[in-house]
Amino acid sequence: MYEVIGVRFKKAGKIYYFDPGELDIQKDNYVIVETVRGVEYGKAVIGRKQVDEHDVVLPLKKVIRIADQKDRLIVMENKTAAQEAYQVCCTKIGEHQLDMKLVDVEYTFDRNKVIFYFTADGRVDFRELVKDLAAIFRTRIELRQIGVRDEAKMLGGIGPCGRMLCCSTFLGDFEPVSIKMAKDQNLSLNPTKISGLCGRLMCCLKYENDEYETAKEEMPDIGESVKTPQGNGKVVGLNILERILLVELTERGDIIEYALDEIKNEGAVSVQTTE
Repeated sequence: MYEVIGVRFKKAGKIYYFDPGELDIQKDNYVIVETVRGVEYGKAVIGRKQVDEHDVVLPLKKVIRIADQKDRLIVMENKTAAQEAYQVCCTKIGEHQLDMKLVDVEYTFDRNKVIFYFTADGRVDFRELVKDLAAIFRTRIELRQIGVRDEAKMLGGIGPCGRMLCCSTFLGDFEPVSIKMAKDQNLSLNPTKISGLCGRLMCCLKYENDEYETAKEEMPDIGESVKTPQGNGKVVGLNILERILLVELTERGDIIEYALDEIKNEGAVSVQTTE
């Protein structure tokens, strides 16, 4: 077991584990740590806890120190410098006539590297652009191509539900989302209704998917025969979340609503066809 703290570098970014050492680090403290990108400034979103060896990436890096006011000022200065670098890079992209869209610019805490995030439909030859940027900023330059989901996460926005985008507010990772999830939840398959601002399937389709899958395993399918207190019938409708079925009674022809525990599944209905 290892004692760690969880550090997040962006509002809705991934959480990384670090060794707190002897430092008295509490949840919501800001810390300075060493990462693969260099020295970084992050927030401890998880206090000290014990984790298994399989849950950490070894060797576990130690926290350098708890951040102070001077470190916060450096972060603010870096953000201001990043905004200026954004304008410079946009100008250079236009001069080189590159088919790419600059999304964001970020300085590492120690100013050892400046990272330019961009989107593009295909591969972009930006070697000349990197040379120009290196000559201007006199530091290491990294151009990183990202996808449309990452772009939405960085820029933020308001989703179809009227709330701020999940990916930009609390989702640390993108989970796989499929059209099958929309079908299982009886949603319209119109792409404009089940797609987010990024143009991909909405992440929230995943939220209730497990509940729908569990409910579907418990309930009969539409068209199956069931036994009700009023006699045999056929399922013609389902309210999956409330575990309610609409059943058409065989003898009376009435359509009655039943709770799941009121009926007994009699198997699939056999359908006869005539030629």
